[in-house]
Amino acid sequence: MRGLYFDGRLEFRKDLPKPEIREGEALIKVLLASICNTDFEIMKGYKNFRGILGHEFVGVVEQSDNPDLIGKRVVGDINVACGECDLCRIGLYHHCRNRKVLGILDKDGSFAEYLTLPNENLYVVPEGVKDEEAVFTEPLAAALEILEMYHIKPTDKVVIIGDGKLSQFITQVIALTGSDLYVLGKHKEKLCYLKQKANTLLLEEVEKIKIKNIFDVAVECTGNEGGLKLAQQLVKPTGAIVLKSTYNSYATLNPTDWVVNEIKMIGTRCGPMAAALRLLQRKLIFTDYLISGVYSLEKYEEAFSPKNKLKAVFDLRK
Repeated sequence: MRGLYFDGRLEFRKDLPKPEIREGEALIKVLLASICNTDFEIMKGYKNFRGILGHEFVGVVEQSDNPDLIGKRVVGDINVACGECDLCRIGLYHHCRNRKVLGILDKDGSFAEYLTLPNENLYVVPEGVKDEEAVFTEPLAAALEILEMYHIKPTDKVVIIGDGKLSQFITQVIALTGSDLYVLGKHKEKLCYLKQKANTLLLEEVEKIKIKNIFDVAVECTGNEGGLKLAQQLVKPTGAIVLKSTYNSYATLNPTDWVVNEIKMIGTRCGPMAAALRLLQRKLIFTDYLISGVYSLEKYEEAFSPKNKLKAVFDLRK
């Protein structure tokens, strides 16, 4: 089987074993798989992962002991829970103490011709949702988790710090709340995509205008310590900072302001896949502009290059 294997360095291989399904699992032929910032963090050492990278995908079920799934286009929840630990018993499957995570933790991922997931992790892609849209179901669900974890009101003033891949989804999702929305970023071309959804500002402009301590909610998705420090400065007393970044490093911060100003810190991770598919089906979220390049697995070095400002996608349909 062809795939991208990471063992301290990323390499294209043709000799990877095709995965075999266990009871309750499905074998999925990958159609498209997209690169996430987490993949870059893994290559820097995050989670000490070794194996096939990738967790954003759309594919077709080839084998399953659930006949209703065979031949269906699917996307998948990336968290594989044990179903038996104390957290699973109270429904916290995404936080299972023994979980495996597709392409991130103890489970081979989607940058290969085939992958396996439990049947219960799979969501059938509705007709009318293109492969090129469905491949982004997982990051869109991660953006939706913000609204699952914290109620953003239409009257709230919200700032998103960062203009990258995940920010593009988060901005579109939060814009649906009707809140007074701002996005701060370093890249004028990326901010231009969001002008119809939010007020946009270059980070270099922030010091020139009085926007500190005025936001009800700050969403940090820069992937660096500076973004978190800026969120701390922008949110007003009793406000909330929502964290979306995963780092392969530590952030050095002074939490005194959080205590004195009674700031809520909220971590969010994976989100509702079915809801994400509904938004795509109803054309409430737009993804076409996000694809900056489509590649074969053999062209992985080009796919991972800095020239892809937004999402690079691997096409395994041929």
